[in-house]
Amino acid sequence: MTDIDQLRAKIDDITLQMLKLLKERTEAAKQIGQLKKNNGLSVFDEKREDQLRSEVTELCKQIGLDESIGRKFLNFLLNESIKVQTDGKQTHLTIFLKAKALEQQGKKIIHMEVGEPDFMPSPVVKSALSEAYDKGLVRYGPALGMPKLREALAQYCTKKFGSDVKPENILVSPGGRFSVFLAVSTLLNPGDEIIVIEPAWPAYRDCAIHAGVKVRTISTSLENNWDPSISEIEQTINSNTKMLVLNYPNNPTGKVLPQKLQDQIIDLAKKHDLYVLSDEIYSEYTFSEWKSVLASNYSKAIITQSFSKSHAMTGLRIGYTIADKSIIDKMVKLQALCITNVAEPIQYAALKALETDTVPNTKSIKSKINVLVESAKKMGLEFNAPDGAMYLFARINKPGFDGLEFTNKLLDHGVAVAPGDGFGNYRGFIRISACQDENKLKEGMMILDEVLRDYR
Repeated sequence: MTDIDQLRAKIDDITLQMLKLLKERTEAAKQIGQLKKNNGLSVFDEKREDQLRSEVTELCKQIGLDESIGRKFLNFLLNESIKVQTDGKQTHLTIFLKAKALEQQGKKIIHMEVGEPDFMPSPVVKSALSEAYDKGLVRYGPALGMPKLREALAQYCTKKFGSDVKPENILVSPGGRFSVFLAVSTLLNPGDEIIVIEPAWPAYRDCAIHAGVKVRTISTSLENNWDPSISEIEQTINSNTKMLVLNYPNNPTGKVLPQKLQDQIIDLAKKHDLYVLSDEIYSEYTFSEWKSVLASNYSKAIITQSFSKSHAMTGLRIGYTIADKSIIDKMVKLQALCITNVAEPIQYAALKALETDTVPNTKSIKSKINVLVESAKKMGLEFNAPDGAMYLFARINKPGFDGLEFTNKLLDHGVAVAPGDGFGNYRGFIRISACQDENKLKEGMMILDEVLRDYR
């Protein structure tokens, strides 16, 4: 046996031993996950991870291993633990699917769990879909999107967001969720880290874990008006950190960042050369002063937008990304591989929808938010009035309150809301969506109040 063969045999043996240890570790992680579930504990434990991360860093120094490689390997292991411990975890979508199943059985449900406007898209959209057929817009098209739509979006964004946007800065995708997926999957590598400010839409974490990227969270609180800590963000950044996610107006809190705080976060990202993924899907629903991250003119900013909320086109699945051409070029390669292009009739409908007035939509959601706020005040729920978006994120001041348990119980009474722990470690919270007729919202809040009174 040659020296090379001996070394190869050694590598093979080490690899097989590592797999056996991985199996043992995974089984232990499953057991921990079950214990956490039984005791009402969060799957995520940042303090425990930080402790282990410090130990790994110290070991790397002792044995002469590149610390970045050590942390990437740790991130892989931590993500595997999260996967097995979150298997079957319920979120707002789980409640939504349960509610739909109950409706199919004939039960009436007041849907206050998902962010889907109850009003229809403009009639212009209906006409455009028919017109697209007549124009023969039913073929393959550019993966980037129809040139006319990208030109129109560039003009729209330049006017609305205060930055010079060119068609080359636009990528049309099937909804904002896919834009987030593309950004995470193409700009980050397995073992990299992404910072998410919670409470947050769970898709950021899900997309990152799917891509093998480790999520580091910054928790915010009701008491601090959901403001993230600049010092905590900076302390979380390390050599593996590559991206910071912003979502304002926020889902689920409706929070809008003070401009000074947002500028400080962007400056921090520039200092550490981080991508900033800014999900601005709720920008049409802002009830206080708001500024797009696009206005910062940061070359590593990626802004995701969608027609789902602003134009009530959720089922048509169309959104778009605004970013530097070099970023768009990376994202479009994966999009072309996955879907070829967004359907031309849908793109044409979006083009025509851009010409419509969305102010009535904004007024409608604001009025519905006001209904929720007034009802929640009377009920004694703890919350901060939303600055935007279409939700109320409220804490239930009852000993031992479990949002997941409560939302399932409330569903039995014909009302669907979202459990708070779908958005982070917020088990004592629920998210209530302002996406129903105002009378239905009032009825739903009355039922919620009655069930709460009997809860435990």
